[in-house]
Amino acid sequence: MTAPQNSPRPSQIKVLPDFRRPSPWWQSVSRRQALLFVAGLGLAGTIAACGSTPPTSEAGAGDATTAAADPVELTLVSYAVTQAAYEQIIPQFVEQWKAQTGQDVTIDQSYGGSGSQTRAVLDGLEADVVALALALDTQKLEEGGLIEPGWEEEAPNGAIVHKSVAALVLREGNPKNVQGWEDLARDDVQVVTANPKTSGGARWNFLALWGLNTQSGKDDAEALDFSTKVFSNVPVLPKDAREATDVFYQRGQGDVLINYENEVLLAAQNGEEQPFIIPDVNISIDNPVAVVDANVDKNGTREVAEAFVEFLFTPEAQREFAKVGFRPVDPGVAEEFAEQYPKIDTLFTVADLGGWDAVQEKFFADGAVFDQIQSKVGK
Repeated sequence: MTAPQNSPRPSQIKVLPDFRRPSPWWQSVSRRQALLFVAGLGLAGTIAACGSTPPTSEAGAGDATTAAADPVELTLVSYAVTQAAYEQIIPQFVEQWKAQTGQDVTIDQSYGGSGSQTRAVLDGLEADVVALALALDTQKLEEGGLIEPGWEEEAPNGAIVHKSVAALVLREGNPKNVQGWEDLARDDVQVVTANPKTSGGARWNFLALWGLNTQSGKDDAEALDFSTKVFSNVPVLPKDAREATDVFYQRGQGDVLINYENEVLLAAQNGEEQPFIIPDVNISIDNPVAVVDANVDKNGTREVAEAFVEFLFTPEAQREFAKVGFRPVDPGVAEEFAEQYPKIDTLFTVADLGGWDAVQEKFFADGAVFDQIQSKVGK
């Protein structure tokens, strides 16, 4: 699947705050200085002006007889590219919650790289709900004592709220004639991807390369050889996906950028189209959501936080995720948007590679496969 390129780079989601500051933003910025969506009469006109329609589903609405009358404030911490969806979802939820319980809800929002967001929460950012790029980041919060074990069972669909797949973004005209994963190992093709040791999103890229082989009948030795060839074609290893995008577009390095389907679809919606390929052997990039138990119990926000998480799985919310390029997990909504997504012939998951614990130990721990590859390629 390709799209013509009309702009020199994809759209950038505005990230508030900038985590490249020398100190964590939450030490100097109050929660109410985040993007706020406030339920109640004061915002009713704004919601109507934005064209939001009160959802009809009662899922995730909570019990009106038990909700407190006092206003409640939540903090959602997520990764950057989800912002466009949550800006549409949050007003719908707070309006529904107000209608059914009489309670006003304010939801503060923080967006940034998934790894940076995870560290911020561990360092004290009091998130009530986290929606991160991969389960491994959520597991770090579990290991830090903030999320109770078994969080995957506390929400529908194993707590996976939306999905994506890997995309290969190309230069205009595709001068190197890249047709799929196999071409990334050619001597004349330079590849841009972030460092999976520092970027959670880049781990999906690495696992896509590895699984291309092991899920197609090849053994680990062949997967290691292929992955080593690809990373020998990676001129630099940016620390995160944002830097990798800058390397590709602003610095003009590389022939192929490994990115995500949802990002190229969102860029196209914003008029910034680019040629890309969705390989027909691909990894399911599964994005989880979880309530941060320690914080909701401390803040007395568990009821509303759990209701908000449940609402994210309703058709109303799932449509908003689909509109910005994510693959919805609701079957009905997935069928509505089926034409937006190319069919993947072989779609594998992290579970097919042994699960996150095994993946971390095998590939990304110190001295594991990725470090061995880097030693071979001299980076």
